[in-house]
Amino acid sequence: MSYELIAVLMLSSMLAMLLTGQRVFGAIGAVSAAAALLLWGDGAVEMPFNAAFKLFNWYPLLTLPMFVFMGYLLSESGIANDLYKMFHVWFGNVKGGLAMGTIGLMVVISAMNGLSVAGMAIGASIALPEMLKRGYDKIMITGVVQAGSSLGILVPPSVVLVLYGMIARQPVGKLWLAGVFPGLMMAGLFVIYIGIRCHFQPHLGPTISKEERDVPFSEKLKLLQAGIIPFLIFFFMTGLFVMGITSLVESSAVGATSALLAALFKRRLTKEVLETTVRKTLGVSNMFLWIILAALSFGAVFDGIGAVKAVEALFITNWNLTPWEVLIMMQLSYIIMGMFLDDTAMLVIVAPLYVPLIIALGFNPIWYGILYTITCQIAYMTPPFGYNLFLMRAMAPKEITLPDIYRSIIPFVLVMTFGLILVMVFPQMALWLPEYVYSLR
Repeated sequence: MSYELIAVLMLSSMLAMLLTGQRVFGAIGAVSAAAALLLWGDGAVEMPFNAAFKLFNWYPLLTLPMFVFMGYLLSESGIANDLYKMFHVWFGNVKGGLAMGTIGLMVVISAMNGLSVAGMAIGASIALPEMLKRGYDKIMITGVVQAGSSLGILVPPSVVLVLYGMIARQPVGKLWLAGVFPGLMMAGLFVIYIGIRCHFQPHLGPTISKEERDVPFSEKLKLLQAGIIPFLIFFFMTGLFVMGITSLVESSAVGATSALLAALFKRRLTKEVLETTVRKTLGVSNMFLWIILAALSFGAVFDGIGAVKAVEALFITNWNLTPWEVLIMMQLSYIIMGMFLDDTAMLVIVAPLYVPLIIALGFNPIWYGILYTITCQIAYMTPPFGYNLFLMRAMAPKEITLPDIYRSIIPFVLVMTFGLILVMVFPQMALWLPEYVYSLR
């Protein structure tokens, strides 16, 4: 049996197991273990052992539980709720203002958490009911929450970029910095779209009532205090790292400690909040550890059979594709897989193949990590089985149906595709900040 056929069988077996509903790490680990034993016999048992040591020796992995803890603590302690109230009062007198404020809230939550699930939960539980109560179009605002929550995997501290950095062997600090401008640009495009649409169709996003608008200016200033704590946490966490004062791991420790002190200062650090935060942090962190371990084992088998070279020969030699045509094919494959799989499964399947190929074609792997992440955002919201679609269905109020959710994402997918094209055409949008910051170190 040729190595090319073995690679195809491994990929198809893993996809089949994932489509049956098996856990990602179980499907990936089982296929890689079976392939290794069949190919190399008993000696293959050393592969997961070596992968485990490689994983636990990767120092930046310490950032993962720190940032997850920080995000969940800020969410459970109600600091995110305070933020929405601030956005509600300051933006409510603008057409579509609450929807724009929701995007702003999502950016802040993303900068505090690094996971799209947290933004989705807060948006669906806090922002959606408030906007529905004030007469906002349910289809538009459903798309707003889905699109805004997707920023969690792009804006630092993105957990997905940590996973990409581990599998692609790229510096997480550079990946995070590379995601700053594209993430803010994407949020800006969402706000511009909402503003233009509500200008021409004001019934979609009416202003809040006169009673709610007539808040004394002193009260508005007081509400701004809700943004002080998240800003300080983000500054101490990211600003000190950018200035070269702290390392990446030290920044994660600063963020977790700052969140703990903020909850304590707000007198919301109860036993229940701490227990819930720790339990969720352990659950998410352990899940990612198992996924990375399975991915490293799978990648080792793929490297061993020369699958990367086979794919490179297929695209470049046999099909005679240009580097940009290969890149576009890769992005399209993410869209197709994203209809059925989540971002971690997609990354584990294709990173061992695509990242070496990207480097061989002369593209920057940091830039490609941002392209991958934006494409994942689009795939999350692509029917029929986009991850965010069903997550929204589980969290949204009863009056929002699945057809509503499907219709809501169409304009936002188009906006995100435009943003993806911009980053592809102008790579410095992603590369300027990491190159500048690391040149100062």
